[in-house]
Amino acid sequence: MKKFITILSIIAGALVIASCSLQEDSSAIVSPYKFFNTPKQIRASVNGCYDPLNRIHDLRYFIAIEGTTDLATTNNSAQKDARFDINPASPGAAANVWQYCWYGIRYCLSTIAGIQRSTVDEEKKAPFEVETRILLSYYYYVLTSFFGDVPFYEDYVETDEDIIRISKMGRMSAVETRNTLIEELKTYVPSLPQVRTYDQETNTCGAAMGWMMIAKMAAWNKDWDNVIYACEHLEDIYGDLSQYPYSDVMFRNKNTPESIFEINHEYEDGGIDYTPPSSLGISAVVLPYPKTSGTTIFDGVTIAEIGENATCYTPLRPSTYFRTTIMPSGTSDIRYDYNLAASYDGVKFSRPWMGPKFWCPNVYRNYDHNNYKIFRYADAVLLLSEAWCEKHDYTKSIHYLNMVRQRAQIDDYVFQTEVKLRGEIRDERGRELFGEWGRKYDLVRWGIWYDQIMAYLTYDTALSYVRPCHEYYPIPDVQCQRSGRALTNPEYDKYNLSE
Repeated sequence: MKKFITILSIIAGALVIASCSLQEDSSAIVSPYKFFNTPKQIRASVNGCYDPLNRIHDLRYFIAIEGTTDLATTNNSAQKDARFDINPASPGAAANVWQYCWYGIRYCLSTIAGIQRSTVDEEKKAPFEVETRILLSYYYYVLTSFFGDVPFYEDYVETDEDIIRISKMGRMSAVETRNTLIEELKTYVPSLPQVRTYDQETNTCGAAMGWMMIAKMAAWNKDWDNVIYACEHLEDIYGDLSQYPYSDVMFRNKNTPESIFEINHEYEDGGIDYTPPSSLGISAVVLPYPKTSGTTIFDGVTIAEIGENATCYTPLRPSTYFRTTIMPSGTSDIRYDYNLAASYDGVKFSRPWMGPKFWCPNVYRNYDHNNYKIFRYADAVLLLSEAWCEKHDYTKSIHYLNMVRQRAQIDDYVFQTEVKLRGEIRDERGRELFGEWGRKYDLVRWGIWYDQIMAYLTYDTALSYVRPCHEYYPIPDVQCQRSGRALTNPEYDKYNLSE
């Protein structure tokens, strides 16, 4: 198994910024004039741009985009995000996502400026700049998916005038931000080796991730031509989906051939050298519950592979809708036993739980040392199916839909109507990509998130709090204050949630 490059770089300490607002402190960013003199120094700076990823992809973010959907929920009253008790003054996961996405953006822009000024040979340094631009697009992808319209800039912050200008930026069109990034990536990504992420020495952001970012942002913008353009490049790189076993989707299987992008975790026994700076791994909310203290018994069933040191919180529960409509038992679908845990080693649980796809073997407390699957090839195949459906080429759409179904060992889909095909593609994304950090984003970009929540959520406390404005998170009020109220939350104002 390949080992992801260690994301603790020479400059990690230099990249710490004092404030999480848009008010920059440029003195805390590594200088593009004093570093970047060798490829090793450039590599170290690029590595530092990955550091915020582990801070973003934690338990709170997972609940926010997977545990507040039609497919899964948690009735943990301690989790504000799970019950939609969210507003600008008490923003839940938004505080963390906002802070660390902007950290990532600043690191990327500083690194790009340094690479551009570097005297290292152009042929050697150019791939580093493209990698950093791909990672930059991911941070903006998360921001625009999570908050909607956000400020957008790509300047290296160098002067006091720059700081003042950046700090006063208000919301900007997410559609235009994505379009700008798409066009930039279309210029840069073809220059990289056209290989799978798995085939790169360190599994970093290469061409595959670049094409995927184009496809994901284009899907938000309903720019189906660019979805097809990007995903067909991925098809050229990855080939036939059937060559990738579905068992590889388990989070414990790191950087597998189908992978496009993963959040990488390193671990040593006992959790002493656990790489991510936060212990908020998702392992604690995906296990059968309750756990008998000091044992390997979960919901009355012994699961030796998890170990006795696991911590369990009130877990995510696959919804009745998911268990009875999207992924019912008794079919030939091989994904059922990965996504859901109705039993273990022949012994039934009291109810179906999140499946072994998410379990972390020999976990220490909640220091989750699995990798988190963010993007993989099957996602791109289903985006192709969706794009061709929206362009009314149903033959091509069904071709890609059935690629996924055939690997799952279920019957091919046969065309009936466009509406039913669109619904089947959406259901297939639910079956194939369950729990892979994207369900809420799909529902929001389809324009059906609120309706699905109201139809299929069973957590009464959450239903009492949820409002249509919750499809996007609010920009934290402290950030709005720091911007001089250039940043606002008008959708939350409509429901008197900004007071």
